[in-house]
Amino acid sequence: MEYDPLPSRGHAEVRIVAATPEVARRVAEVLRHCFASTEQRSYPAGEGGGTRLHLTLDTARTAEPARSWLAAGESTGQASAHADEV
Repeated sequence: MEYDPLPSRGHAEVRIVAATPEVARRVAEVLRHCFASTEQRSYPAGEGGGTRLHLTLDTARTAEPARSWLAAGESTGQASAHADEV
């Protein structure tokens, strides 16, 4: 099984899938208020007119409210993949 390369340390790759481009952009905007990010890249997400939006977040450069919950949060290690993910 082949895996995509991991983002550099302190960064996270985010994929947003939404029914419309506007919804995807609104979610990306909220993330940008919490983290520094790259320019978003958008792609069609199927025949129904959906949108898939990708961006890279710099988790080392956080703003409130992300800073407070990142500092308090702990990983449980119980995350599972979606049906279309490995």
